[in-house]
Amino acid sequence: MTAFAFPNLEGGGVDAISPGVGGKIIQRIRPAAGSESVKARCMADADNDLVLQSQNGSVAAFETLIRNHQTMIHALTFRMTGSSADAEDLAQETFIRAYEQINRFNGGAKFSTWLYSIAVHACLNWRRNEARRFQAHANCAENTLTGQAGSGISSAENEMAQQAQAALMKLPAKQRAAIVLTIYDGLNYAEAAKVLRCSEATVSWRVFAAKRKLKRRLTAGGESHERF
Repeated sequence: MTAFAFPNLEGGGVDAISPGVGGKIIQRIRPAAGSESVKARCMADADNDLVLQSQNGSVAAFETLIRNHQTMIHALTFRMTGSSADAEDLAQETFIRAYEQINRFNGGAKFSTWLYSIAVHACLNWRRNEARRFQAHANCAENTLTGQAGSGISSAENEMAQQAQAALMKLPAKQRAAIVLTIYDGLNYAEAAKVLRCSEATVSWRVFAAKRKLKRRLTAGGESHERF
């Protein structure tokens, strides 16, 4: 997977977006410091313009959308799968599907919410493959530690992250999705309901059930994590 490729809107061929340094279009980039709310508003405004340009056939505009959201989507797919390799494949698949369906986006929700929905459902489909499920569970601790290597995080914090990821992977897929969206990614219940295509009450119940299971498992492991 050395470049992000998708159909040419005008010519029917395939255009490839240069992967840049590292040979992959999906790169992990640390978020810059600053006001998250201000950045979110600016991102939404920029997204609207870029979506319109993409719908009019601009490859460059869609490439910018990818680069704006690749970190967010990769983080989501990793939390849903526990596997760095599969997370990268699913992030790539998310952007391919988004490009193919970009003309269906009508602005009824934020572009990021629409993109989340594509990513979450790609992950839920992935989870139906039981062989990958067990492989991801076996590798989740190693992947978590590898992803945090060199970040200055202590061994105790790495251990806590490993326990949290392992507990997350034991949840039913839909409960895990609700936790990832609301706790890790900060969506409110209304936004999460749009992504998961269910009611806010269903999201609330899934979060409640998931938190109870996570707290029980993490506390049983000797750690108390109040964030869950």
